Amino acid sequence: MHCFIRTTILATLAVLSFAQDQQPLLSGGHSRAKILTPKLDAAIDAILKEFNSPAGVGVAIVQKSFVSGEWTVETAGYGIAKIDGTKVTGDTLFSIGSNSKLFDIIATGLLISNESLTPRVSWNTKIASVLPDWGLMDPVASSESTIVDVMSHRTGLPPHDLLPHEDVHEVIKNLRYLKPSTGFRELYQYNNHMYTLLSALPEVLVGIPFETYVNDFILEPLGMTSTTYYSKLAKDSGHLADGLGRDGVNQTQDPFGIGRVRPFPYWTPNDGIPGDANSGDAGVISNAKEMAIWLQALLSEGRHPTQNKTVIPAEVIRRVSSGVVVSQPVAEFPEDSPKVYGGGQSRGTYRGFEYIEHGGAVWGFRSAITRIPNQNLGVAVLSNDNTFGTQIVKAVRFCILDEALSLEAVNWTERLKSQIISSIKDGIPTSRPTNPSPSFPINELAGIYRHPGYGTIELCDVSAIKPPSESCRHLLSDIPATLPDVLDPLVPTLVAKWRGVEVTHISLAHFEHNVFNATAFYSVPTGNSSDKPFWVNAMGPGFVAEFAFDEKFGFGVRGFWGAGVGVESPGGASVKDRAEAWFEKLDGSS
Repeated sequence: MHCFIRTTILATLAVLSFAQDQQPLLSGGHSRAKILTPKLDAAIDAILKEFNSPAGVGVAIVQKSFVSGEWTVETAGYGIAKIDGTKVTGDTLFSIGSNSKLFDIIATGLLISNESLTPRVSWNTKIASVLPDWGLMDPVASSESTIVDVMSHRTGLPPHDLLPHEDVHEVIKNLRYLKPSTGFRELYQYNNHMYTLLSALPEVLVGIPFETYVNDFILEPLGMTSTTYYSKLAKDSGHLADGLGRDGVNQTQDPFGIGRVRPFPYWTPNDGIPGDANSGDAGVISNAKEMAIWLQALLSEGRHPTQNKTVIPAEVIRRVSSGVVVSQPVAEFPEDSPKVYGGGQSRGTYRGFEYIEHGGAVWGFRSAITRIPNQNLGVAVLSNDNTFGTQIVKAVRFCILDEALSLEAVNWTERLKSQIISSIKDGIPTSRPTNPSPSFPINELAGIYRHPGYGTIELCDVSAIKPPSESCRHLLSDIPATLPDVLDPLVPTLVAKWRGVEVTHISLAHFEHNVFNATAFYSVPTGNSSDKPFWVNAMGPGFVAEFAFDEKFGFGVRGFWGAGVGVESPGGASVKDRAEAWFEKLDGSS
């Protein structure tokens, strides 16, 4: 059963006309009709089945009556929460990924609203005036970037998501070494590090760690007592879902195969100590029941949903929800629209209804939180399917919106599955040339390399019989266990450990001459002594590395910084000039 029904042409035209008028959908009486009917329950279960999902979703729907002002709140769980078969409920906790950014920028808004703060800060306060460690390679962006610029991703700095991301102030200091891809304020480029930067403000300005500040001034006043930044607390509650992945699936042969279901360790372990660099951009853990509270507070412009007291000033909610920069110039689907981005929020229209939303994605978890203010309607969908969670969340969200807004349903499942199949076909790597010999022997490329922002890595020659360093000997001896069956023994390959979030290893597999295809891996312990010790998730191949002499020997990477469609890599005569990041070999390393 799909979330897909047919109506007559006349009925469709009537609905479209009604949607254009943006009139409230009233049910009469003191409350609005419930949306989570058995029919919709069956449709959501069918979406999970269509994607062959081993996981589940948590759903929250809130509606406020235009007649009585009363809330109708619905929460439910579907599918599997944990590897042991535990079912998802409204209490199941999920990482909400980048939907955490709204908590971050609202915390910044509370600081801006704090009249006792000396000196005061505003949305136009320049970052350089409050964070002495701040700096960017572009001197204009470095001196002129404001809170609005960093919250709306228009500093000119692309994502650089593989940057080591452990300490807040380390991240801020390293931003100055990363190449920009556009000029200041020229283009929207999503950048998680800017929300790490914003998470430093509470401690710098009022001496309170970020996580404590959000808890004390947002979560506790709203009664969101299960929502936390600390994975240890979530695990100890017994309600934290396992992020579930699929091991051993050949997607080119079976795109929706399930293989063996594997749980992920929580993507960023945090035992309760504030100051995690991941908290601001992606650290919140919550459940459907408390996402319902959050949606009510947002739709009420910062007021507590039952006590009606102001927790967040309305001006803050409005400011972060207002578009600053075009984030999506062309609609992805005919029913959708171009989008603008404010702070932790995008704004667009769905079939004539204006919405405010954001998505979230980390290893093992996906989320979408959407509200349609002029309908007093909010929807949150949380998933623990690592492979197709993004598509499942979209399909469930669209399914609920179609039902709630009395629109003719669209078969979103089939659309999204078609996109997946197309992306798999597009991702098949190009065959190596017949005579691809490098200019340098592979063993001479091994050694220690450094980038001032990304830090130091050691490339080890996988074919080396006697690796020259103890660290390479240890790494290569572990390869059969940590990267089982993922490196082609017939292709000259260099491999390195990587110090970053959700990436444990990088491989450089030779393609032609001095160019190597690069892949990032996340090697995940199985925790099962009778099974293989690790299973692997690969991201790529998505970028290339090229070795060259440019004053000193090194390699440059391209397709690495994640700038997005339409943003070209740097130009220049040399490999170093053309690189998005240049790693220089340290003297004496081999």
